[in-house]
Amino acid sequence: MRLHDLRHPALTLAAAFDGYRVEIDPVRQRADLVLCRPPFNVISMPQREQLRITFEALEADEAVRVIVVRAEGEHFSGGSDIRGFLQATPEHVSRLAWNVAAPARCSKPVVTAARGYCFGVGFELSLACDFRLVTPTTLYALPEQKLGQIPGSGGSARLQKMVGITRTKDIVMRSRRIPGPQAANWGVASACVPDRELEAATDALVDELRRFSPLAQRAAKKLLNDTEDSPLSIAIELEGHCYSRLRSSDDFRNGVEAFQDKRKPNFVGT
Repeated sequence: MRLHDLRHPALTLAAAFDGYRVEIDPVRQRADLVLCRPPFNVISMPQREQLRITFEALEADEAVRVIVVRAEGEHFSGGSDIRGFLQATPEHVSRLAWNVAAPARCSKPVVTAARGYCFGVGFELSLACDFRLVTPTTLYALPEQKLGQIPGSGGSARLQKMVGITRTKDIVMRSRRIPGPQAANWGVASACVPDRELEAATDALVDELRRFSPLAQRAAKKLLNDTEDSPLSIAIELEGHCYSRLRSSDDFRNGVEAFQDKRKPNFVGT
């Protein structure tokens, strides 16, 4: 078999990003995925696959420590390109949740900053991220019931883990819109900040995350994701194994010595 005989979804994608762009700041070790299909930043079917592949590429980029998902304009995303669902095959639709879960699988911290509409797949993409920053203008919603459908990219499942079955039924079965302050009170959003401060709050969170050990960040994210459904005894056992592995890292030694010397540590990720 020759290389060009191989088939992969990446080979069928357009050369240009569909509905978003990627900005990399090597000085701040930060990559931004910016949704840019105004006015509602609708997410197309091809875009979902591109986003997954982009996350996988950023995962492999050692210059990137933190990833931010944000959007141009007044709204994060109004959701999917509805017509795309009618044109997609059942096999294609079955992969949607895998594509949207790319931020969760990524070992690096992923922050999403949303104002305005954050509906459907836009909300599901946010739920797959590690930190969600919102403003009073933000509206979270899973409106699929209005189309005779249910969320198909992990939205109801992730939400139920966060807020329980009663609130999830209220949001999903009634297509309710949840404002940013309420989302923060319920623990769906990490923080709700004034609209004019969203970018500054995002910058501050990125800089804070960059100060920690890359090894410890990866270990914490994987441990928390892997033990979300585990019994307490299993979670504690896995936590102990992760702790013991980090015990022999250069970053841990650096952190202990910096604490003793009353200086800032210089974590390098080894």
